[in-house]
Amino acid sequence: MASSFLGFSLFFISLYGADGFEEYYLSRCVFSSTELKDIEFIRSKYYNKVEYVRFNSSVGRFVGYTEPGMKYAENWNKDAAYLGQMKAAKESYCKPNIGNWYPAVLTKTAPPSVRLSSVSPPGGKHTAMLMCSVYDFYPKQIRVTWLRDGKVVTSDVTSTEELEDGDWYYQIHSHLEYTPRSGEKISCMVEHASLNTPVIQDWDPSMPESERNKIAIGASGLVLGLILSLAGFIYYRRKAHGRILVPTN
Repeated sequence: MASSFLGFSLFFISLYGADGFEEYYLSRCVFSSTELKDIEFIRSKYYNKVEYVRFNSSVGRFVGYTEPGMKYAENWNKDAAYLGQMKAAKESYCKPNIGNWYPAVLTKTAPPSVRLSSVSPPGGKHTAMLMCSVYDFYPKQIRVTWLRDGKVVTSDVTSTEELEDGDWYYQIHSHLEYTPRSGEKISCMVEHASLNTPVIQDWDPSMPESERNKIAIGASGLVLGLILSLAGFIYYRRKAHGRILVPTN
């Protein structure tokens, strides 16, 4: 599995004044493995949601972003004891905690769900286009391949990047432009760290997806109509049996 990128907020301290002003600092560890070289410690200080100074272990010093922040940075960079404390935080705080987080988070996987559909081609030499949509997978690295009669297709294929869903999961969409041939078999193959074997989704060209949906809706309506008709017939028969016929002269 390729390296992943992950950040955690370690401390969050807020100070509130009577007049409503707020100052706080946020410390976090960013890492791609448990190795010290792949860990970065960052401490940011904020005033009313504006970051005014930051320490980054990769930079090795404080950097100010506002006029007061630059003055703080200048003073703190001269304080050897405080600067040394910040530099040591990567090893003293981040590394032992990441040793616990890494197995619990970065080694977890979520298998993808695959959907194959027909879409309108943009125009050109081909008359058809398929889209292979892959959803809800983790980690980010994934491989989507098109197969035509079992052989890998590389031409007339376009794919998006892995797109973040914002909830740790990703999605990706791959398109294949082609000219249909009788009896052929087109498939989308997905390979991912969560899968022991690739997922292969075959395309059924017998009927466009829109037509299949129309038929499914029509069939559901027909079944519902038959049920309502049968219920009405049963109700009518019961009412008829309960009637008393009075002869007339």
